[in-house]
Amino acid sequence: MALKDIQVTGNKDTRSGFGDGILEAGRKNPNVVALTADLAGSLKLGGFMKEFPERFIQVGIAEANMIGIAAGLTIGGKVPYTTTFANFSTGRVYDQIRQSVAYSGKNVKICASHAGLTLGEDGATHQILEDIGLMKMLPGMTVIVPCDYNQTKAATKAIADYKGPVYLRFGRPVWPIFTNEEDFVIGKAQQFSEGNDVTIFACGHLVWKAIEAGRLLEEKGISVEVINIHTIKPLDEEAVLNSIKKTKCAVTAEEHNIIGGLGDAIAQVASKHFPIPIEYVGTQDTFGESGTPAQLLTKYGLDAPNIVEAAEKVISRKAH
Repeated sequence: MALKDIQVTGNKDTRSGFGDGILEAGRKNPNVVALTADLAGSLKLGGFMKEFPERFIQVGIAEANMIGIAAGLTIGGKVPYTTTFANFSTGRVYDQIRQSVAYSGKNVKICASHAGLTLGEDGATHQILEDIGLMKMLPGMTVIVPCDYNQTKAATKAIADYKGPVYLRFGRPVWPIFTNEEDFVIGKAQQFSEGNDVTIFACGHLVWKAIEAGRLLEEKGISVEVINIHTIKPLDEEAVLNSIKKTKCAVTAEEHNIIGGLGDAIAQVASKHFPIPIEYVGTQDTFGESGTPAQLLTKYGLDAPNIVEAAEKVISRKAH
């Protein structure tokens, strides 16, 4: 597929993909249970609550307790989905996740909305930019960062049948829809274009920005490979290596600190198997601030022109 041929079929927030996905997962699997820490509306749980009130648990503003309840429910064969903002899903309850979920491999699905800078006006206290790193460091934790409504819906359904703890990260803003649900496979990277000059690896909202950047680069005669790494862990190392062996340089783009996120995961594989120059698009070891999603992505250097600049820079590094 060429980047110019990728069609936007609508615009919708990824958290709505989660809400619609958990409803379908609940219809298919009677063991699916939804828990929330006073954020049912924000996590779009209305449909699930209406159809399965007996499988919905409102724990209130008690995130640590929610994780403990979820871990206990797995012992009886339930598949609990915990829901709150990403900051409260990870930073606030890291000890409980480590001790009660990851350590014993409990089948808990930690579903985190409002991640990254695109949370917007709520500001730095809510815009966690460290969560991918926190969660991927936990042994046995699967980390998934889908890119649009369809992919979030597909991932939400897929993790119901996936054994073991999962961290599913999604967001608040309305965003272009450009994938098909059936294309999502846990642990399998999604390739949008083939190129020879540079690879752009992206996750979450920045996959669309990477596609926009790829189109701009192609207009300049640069051949670009755009790959969606929706599963940060386990990483599709085969796809990463196949691409960088061809292009011999890469850009990573993520709505997350460049320390500990997707960029680090790609660099680790490259340094071990096929060292190449890499440029990182992400937040530069900083907290966020209040603003609209568009303003913040621009200010913190996470927009399409920043990806273009990084690509041109890394191509120049490769040449020298």
